Amino acid sequence: MIESREKIDKKYKWNLEKIYKTNEDFIEELEYITKKQEDIAKYKGIILKSSENLYNLLKDMNDYDMILSKLYVYAKMRLDEDSNKNIYKDYVGRIENTLTRFSTLTSFIQPELLNSDYELVLKYILENDKLETYKKLLQDIYRYKSHTLTNKEEHILASLSKVLNLSEQTAYYLRNADMKFGKIIDENGKKQELTDSNYSIYIKSKNRKVRRSAFKEMFKTYKSLVNTYASLLGGTVELNNETAKLRKYNSSLEMSLYNDDIDVELYDKLIKDVHKGLPFLFKYYKLKKQVLNVNELHIYDVYAELSEKSDKKYEYEEAKEIIKKALSVFGDEYISIIDKAFSENWIDVFENKGKKSGAYSWGAYTTDPYILTNYNYDYNSVSTLAHELGHSVHSYLSNHNNTYHESGYPIFLAEIASTVNELLLAYYILDNTNDINEKKYIISNMLELYRATIYRQTMFAEFEKEIHEKNMQGLVLTSETLSDIYYDKIKTYFAKNIKIDEEIKYEWARIPHFYDSFYVYKYATGLSIASYIVKRIRSNDTEFKNKYINLLKSGGKDYPLELLKKCDIDVLNDNIVYEALESFNELIDKEYVYEKRLLWSLRHI
Repeated sequence: MIESREKIDKKYKWNLEKIYKTNEDFIEELEYITKKQEDIAKYKGIILKSSENLYNLLKDMNDYDMILSKLYVYAKMRLDEDSNKNIYKDYVGRIENTLTRFSTLTSFIQPELLNSDYELVLKYILENDKLETYKKLLQDIYRYKSHTLTNKEEHILASLSKVLNLSEQTAYYLRNADMKFGKIIDENGKKQELTDSNYSIYIKSKNRKVRRSAFKEMFKTYKSLVNTYASLLGGTVELNNETAKLRKYNSSLEMSLYNDDIDVELYDKLIKDVHKGLPFLFKYYKLKKQVLNVNELHIYDVYAELSEKSDKKYEYEEAKEIIKKALSVFGDEYISIIDKAFSENWIDVFENKGKKSGAYSWGAYTTDPYILTNYNYDYNSVSTLAHELGHSVHSYLSNHNNTYHESGYPIFLAEIASTVNELLLAYYILDNTNDINEKKYIISNMLELYRATIYRQTMFAEFEKEIHEKNMQGLVLTSETLSDIYYDKIKTYFAKNIKIDEEIKYEWARIPHFYDSFYVYKYATGLSIASYIVKRIRSNDTEFKNKYINLLKSGGKDYPLELLKKCDIDVLNDNIVYEALESFNELIDKEYVYEKRLLWSLRHI
């Protein structure tokens, strides 16, 4: 039975009173900043009249933004802890309106800056020491000068942005509200309605009939709407390509990577390295075929888990100690922050009525980096907690070692610290348990992490690149074209030991990430980097550990690849991705060993 929030012990709830003691304090600051932000208009037309004007504008922008982000964090997290509280729905709505107004009020700043030469800004930085801290921020703005249109053109594009980006929203509502996926018979012989959400459960079922039925029903429905989805995705691709042309990029891929200062070469290298590691993936499928004991491995068998879920329960206090031991390799400073998270109520631990599902780490520059979880006493709960603590420690170190505008670390790096923690936890338990079932389950989880994050996301990345290129060459992206291209990718990544069911060619219609183009490669690259870091850390390389901690402290002081180089990680020139796939291969070998050992033990009971 799920308890109401009032019945959850205070020690297991985050302390948001540290942000605002009362709701009245929240309202008071919201009303203050709503009025105060109007003052930003006084800088219109005079930003670059003097270095002092430029500094005062940037400082005011920072001050307002810090308050607005704190207000939003408080309101949204209050709503997340109990969505039944209508008062917090109102708070979220009010702060969102204020944020929209702030965006409108500040829309003149970038065009006004870009209408001048960067040399003037550099001159101001030299004569005004206070501007030095904003040098990277200003540099980022002026990087886009050659890709920025006239004020009038930018205004038109901005005003049409909501309409131009309707494809993603339409696909979302189709998938989650309008589409019906029929019914299937579950493991208990009961008829169940299939949804896009519960499909991920049924496709992992130990019962092959359930997996097959879920797969067939799911993609039969997507096939029936494939022309609609082709129109939506094709429209997104055309918009990306036309926008890239307008903004004078060589391709939409280049445009997408530009913000992180990443060369297209890195994207291509990821695909090349993953192709080189495909034999490891085929080896994994061979293991699956063996474990599942099937004559022919189908696409719908790939997601079935290699081992039964471990029945080991981890009490929350036990989980805290395991995590601290697993991460003690980072030293006292790192563990002291984790102790703060546990002792100072950063974490909202257990499920309650109305609480948001899943987990996240979030906060503002002036708040603790809070964590929401729905702890359920299993290994996944422990792993999730370690993962989110990785984000929180990263945010804490970044916020405490950088000014506000340099504290936000790039999204490219965002999942590295969390995944490092996740892997270190897994290896720690593997090294310290004698339970073969527990070992098998953890390794199975790790193998799926590598398969789903590196191989699968790279396949998606390759598909995205090709459909954008084909469209740029003049090819119309019909449902047939998209399905054929996707089917070719499937054949590449599932070629050996797999019966490729025809329905899978329509899977592209189900992937929401394709509407946030060229994003998924970051998942594959992030896990590869995390795997490399863990390998170095487990080798007791003290110097590297220190460099890694410094990486977490660096925030957004530089572009991601440059920050990584300072940590002895050269993603473009080193074999980061392929080494991660070699780690994947090592885990496959371990799983083979434990599978044989378990079978032996069962035979001798």
